Amino acid sequence: MNAPVLDLRERARARALDVSGYPEALFPSAIRTWRGRMVNEYTSSAVFEALARQLAEARFSPELVDTCLGFAREEREHGILCGAVVESLGGVAAASLPERAEFPLHRDAPPRAAVLRNVIHICCMSETVAVALIGAERLEMPPGPLLELLTRIYADEVGHARFGWRLLDEVAPTLSAEERSAVERYLPVAFRHLVAHEHAHLPPHDAPPEGEQLGLCSGLSARSLLDETIDQVIRPGLGRFFAC
Repeated sequence: MNAPVLDLRERARARALDVSGYPEALFPSAIRTWRGRMVNEYTSSAVFEALARQLAEARFSPELVDTCLGFAREEREHGILCGAVVESLGGVAAASLPERAEFPLHRDAPPRAAVLRNVIHICCMSETVAVALIGAERLEMPPGPLLELLTRIYADEVGHARFGWRLLDEVAPTLSAEERSAVERYLPVAFRHLVAHEHAHLPPHDAPPEGEQLGLCSGLSARSLLDETIDQVIRPGLGRFFAC
């Protein structure tokens, strides 16, 4: 069976960017990088849609559910924006979709603990790391259309991370001993998955000279930043409520 294909060509071409002045020799590498981001961002919408359903089933407020559905729309928009970079650089904003793991409902945990497990993993971990990595990338990118596009994505990712931390601040102090234990049992698993996922998507080398202009990732530096974000932001943040 053929893998499903994400085809954003038409919508991406409508967002064409002026990429004159960027180093053309790096366009092929940049196309691969931004196409990968296109897939990751667009398919992340399904994660937030699933989280919205889980919030609704656990009787969280409709406002929180609507906020998550808004995040899903933002992720699709990010995918289109990344596709616009691909098309502008001379690539094709279409790609086969990788097989994705089923959204974990954590039936072994009480409903609120199950929700917090996913909120922590998605927002407090993955989105917080995204904020750190994209924020560092922005600092190295010169003024221009790519920086403006990345800044737009960055602002949304900040909102996604803040959502998780705020929900944690609100709910964690009210957890029962059973709920708290259920969350704590999951944290080692979540940390292992976070590191494995990020390492799988970070190149094992630094970007070529001038690569920062086109958003090419310096993988070795990104790995160090990942470790710092976990040790200095995520663990202390979670440690206010849980043993981790």
